[in-house]
Amino acid sequence: MRQCSKGADFRERLMMMDNNANVLKTGTSTLGITFKGGVVVGADHRATMGHFIANKSVQKLFQIGDRLALTTAGLVGHAQSLSRTLTAEVALFELRRQQPMTVKGAATLTANILSGRPHWVQLLIVGVDDDGGHVYSIDSAGGSIPDVYCATGSGSPYMYGVLEDGFKADMTETEALKLAARALHASGQRDAASGNGMYLAVITKKDGFVLQTEDQVRKLLS
Repeated sequence: MRQCSKGADFRERLMMMDNNANVLKTGTSTLGITFKGGVVVGADHRATMGHFIANKSVQKLFQIGDRLALTTAGLVGHAQSLSRTLTAEVALFELRRQQPMTVKGAATLTANILSGRPHWVQLLIVGVDDDGGHVYSIDSAGGSIPDVYCATGSGSPYMYGVLEDGFKADMTETEALKLAARALHASGQRDAASGNGMYLAVITKKDGFVLQTEDQVRKLLS
């Protein structure tokens, strides 16, 4: 089920933001996949302005905590601002409480920020806590939905075809990595606004956030 905007007033505000914002829009492919003991999270590199490829190495995957990550689709300015805010808020929470923020807590924090001031973004909050791996999709108005896997952005229809076919419960880390790489590769082949490589990371309770190297990604695809 798709999440809906909160009425005509909200849609008008988003239209005004779109018309007035002098920032880069991205066509995007991002995903999060749970597996037994953790999660895999990934995003492509490409940023577009209409049919023009404006940048081939845009960061859409951000580490916001030791075991927490954010992926972004939408306006680059809004995405970068949110990544800085969330990284600071997670660090402050953990400093004050002397304990890690849960994935649900990070998703709720993000949703509360967006419900107070909507941004033109679609996000994933992905991470691991004492209850295991989690993926939350969050819309621009602050709607938050948990799932075992999720894809966002213009490339998501192509990724969902791969994910629906290949996902299974209690996958291994390697199986989840290969599935994520296949899904992102498929979106890069068919979605003109996605591509130019990918960032992939694994998050586990033991090792935290571990970004895969380019060589590791190439081996997954081969």
